[in-house]
Amino acid sequence: MTDYLNQELQQIREQGLFRTLRRLDAASDTKTVLEGKKVLLFSSNNYLGLANDSRMKEKAIEAIKQFGTGSGGSRLTTGNLSLHEQLERDIASFKGKEASLVFSSGFLANVGIISTLMKQGDVILSDSLNHASIIDGCRLSKADTVIYNHVDMNDLEKKLQSVTSYQRKLIVTDGVFSMDGNIAPLPAIVSLAQKYGAMVMVDDAHSTGILGKTGAGTAEYFGLTHQIDLLMGTLSKSIGAEGGYVAASQSLIQYLRNKARSFIFQTALSPSVVAASIEGIRIIREERERSVRLLENAEFLRNGLKKSGFSLVDGSTPILAVLIGSAQDAVHFSKRLEEEGIFAPAIRPPTVPEGMSRIRLTIMATHRQEQLEYALHTFVKIGKEMNLLSTKNVMQSK
Repeated sequence: MTDYLNQELQQIREQGLFRTLRRLDAASDTKTVLEGKKVLLFSSNNYLGLANDSRMKEKAIEAIKQFGTGSGGSRLTTGNLSLHEQLERDIASFKGKEASLVFSSGFLANVGIISTLMKQGDVILSDSLNHASIIDGCRLSKADTVIYNHVDMNDLEKKLQSVTSYQRKLIVTDGVFSMDGNIAPLPAIVSLAQKYGAMVMVDDAHSTGILGKTGAGTAEYFGLTHQIDLLMGTLSKSIGAEGGYVAASQSLIQYLRNKARSFIFQTALSPSVVAASIEGIRIIREERERSVRLLENAEFLRNGLKKSGFSLVDGSTPILAVLIGSAQDAVHFSKRLEEEGIFAPAIRPPTVPEGMSRIRLTIMATHRQEQLEYALHTFVKIGKEMNLLSTKNVMQSK
C-alpha cells in the first residue's frame, strides 16, 4: 500500500498538482504573516474585512464569557442556545424567507440539503462548475443528476425537456461561481424552472454581503427572492465567521431539521462563532458602503489587469480569475508573487479544468489603493518575465 501511495504522490508532484498547507501567523486581513514573512493577502474570502473587525471580536468574547467555548452537543440534544435561534431569525429576515437552519459548515449544508430533499427517482440539474459540496450532495442523494453546460440556458432547457418524466426536479446553481467569479443567470433559470415545474436552489456563499440592495445576495440582486425555493450560504466569507445555512419556507426548514443527517448529527456551532455571525449580519445590513468600496476595489484591479494584457474570466464580483494556463506555470507565477510579498495561491485541476489553471485573486473592501496598485505592478512584472502578456492570444477569456 505504501508503494502505491508514494507512486501516486510522485505523479501528482510531476503534474504540478501536489498540495501543501501554508500557515498564517496573523489574522486573515489585507496584511498578514505567512510562515513568518509579512505579505499582502489577495486570496482570502474575508471580502468585507469583518473577520478581524473589533466589534466582531468583542461579541465573540462576550459569548464565551456567558456560554463558554463550546456548544456541548448537537442542536437536537444539548447544543441549542438562544444565540443559535437568534441567528436563524436574523438570517431568515436578511434573506427574506420564513425560516432558516444553521449548519456547522457550508459543505455540510449543501450535502445535507440536497441529499435530504432529493431521493432515488428524482432528478437534479446542476451547473457544470458548481462547488464540490453541491456535487457531493448530488452523489449522496441517489437522485439522477444531469449536468448542464456552465450558465448555458439553452443547454439547461434541453436537459429539462429530457427529464419531463420525473415528478420532482431541482435546479441547483452557485449564485457567484467560486473559481470564475461570474454571476448565475437567475432570471432565466427561474423562468425555465417555472416552465418545467422544477424547484430552484442557489448557493449564495460568494454573493451574500456583496450583491443586492441590502447585501442579501444574487436573489435580491435580481429581485427574485420569492421565486427561489432554497437560499443556501455561508457565514465564513463576507459575514466573517464560520458555518453554513439555508433559508426557505417554514415547512422546508422543519423537514430539514428532522431529516438532514449533516444537521442532526453535527455538533452545534460554538457560541463565539454564532455571536460573531449575528454581529456580522448586522454590520452588513447597516454599513452598505463596505460592499460599494469592495466592488470599486475589484473593478480597479480587474480593469488594470485586462488593460495590461492579462486574460480574465468575465465578471463583476470580488473574485478575479487571472488565467495562466498550465498548472506548472500557475504554480510558478504564485511562487513569484510570494517572493514579491503577495500571497495568492495557484488554482489547478481538479478544481478547474486542464489548461485553465489560474491565480484566483479575491479582493477585500479594506484593501487600500496603494496595495491594489502594488498588486497590479507586480502582476505585470511577473507576466513579462514569463512571457504571458506577449502570448495573450493563446489564452482567451471565457
